[in-house]
Amino acid sequence: MASIEIEHFCQLFPLFAAASQEVLSSTLAVAWHNTYPAGRAILIEDAWGNAVYFILSGWVKVRRLRANGEFVTLAILGPGDFFGEMAILDQSPRSTDVVALCPAEVLSVPAQKFVHVLRQEPEVHYRMLQVMAQRLRLTNSRIELWHQPPAVKLAHVLVNLARRYGQPLGGNANTAAIFNVPVKDLADLAGIGAEEAHQLLDKLGAKNWIKIDAAKQQLQILNLPQLEQLAQQAVS
Repeated sequence: MASIEIEHFCQLFPLFAAASQEVLSSTLAVAWHNTYPAGRAILIEDAWGNAVYFILSGWVKVRRLRANGEFVTLAILGPGDFFGEMAILDQSPRSTDVVALCPAEVLSVPAQKFVHVLRQEPEVHYRMLQVMAQRLRLTNSRIELWHQPPAVKLAHVLVNLARRYGQPLGGNANTAAIFNVPVKDLADLAGIGAEEAHQLLDKLGAKNWIKIDAAKQQLQILNLPQLEQLAQQAVS
């Protein structure tokens, strides 16, 4: 079972910050704490939802199997995010896989308990709706960028990852360190080819806007304002 303090859990997941101490204690009491190695599938497509998964540390990718037998990455999630709620809320089989990109610590809350919390805590329910609306807005923005130049689309992906999960380098708010997401996954998110994404990352590195630190498994964004400006250069 979980061995995480309530205060730390609420810091990681503001979704639960408004819940009562009693609800939080009972939720954590029935939650399970698991660690997954890189490459391990946490959830498998077509499996029925039996839990919601909260990422304590590490990064995961959400992917779907195409008709041609290849996987396409739909989302990258980092610490403080969660997944698996859709299969519980609409009571249907999962439509995607979730795979650990690096060693990941995940807290799983049983489906019945999670639904009970949403029913008993209106503020948690409301915040869940906010998160789902934000995810829908992000999906819509990616669709709107579909016909934009590849550099704009890739910059948009990097900026969104930096905004959601990035940690400033040396306290500099104009920088952000994120996990060194594989190029193929970044390409899928941007809707461009892997080779094209690799070339664009090389160009961003040459401009000193980003840097790959392989030892730390980090993609370091060294000039976030410039990258944000590039992401906003949509062509009508």
